[in-house]
Amino acid sequence: MKALFFLLALASGAVWAQDPALAARDASWNTLRQSGDAAALARIIDDRFVLVHSDGRVQHKADYLAELSSRKRVNGAIKNAEVSIREYGDTAVVNGMSVQSAVSDGQPWQGTFRFTRVWIKRQGEWVLVSSHSSRVAGAAQ
Repeated sequence: MKALFFLLALASGAVWAQDPALAARDASWNTLRQSGDAAALARIIDDRFVLVHSDGRVQHKADYLAELSSRKRVNGAIKNAEVSIREYGDTAVVNGMSVQSAVSDGQPWQGTFRFTRVWIKRQGEWVLVSSHSSRVAGAAQ
């Protein structure tokens, strides 16, 4: 029985191990959005990328990068907390909480969100295939 618990603990540690390159790539997602660097984002986003916003809007790679390039939306602060990265072979799921502020079409806004991002490893590099956020009800806005 002790051997079984040891094996389970060992196996779960392997699943929860964190690749430093993935953690850095995920952090760059926010940094690049804040700087509006659409060219750099294009390199880390898969061509079939899907972004589901907290208001239900869905964007794909080209739409999102065009919006970012237009500067109609300017991301201010993006602060993540409670970030969890779980790898499953060449796929990883990142969950966490994010407090953000931005200006969209001239209107400032801020909010607290829960997010899920899905990354896949392709040719040794992590690329983002999906991102979803949900506004946290009752959080300071």
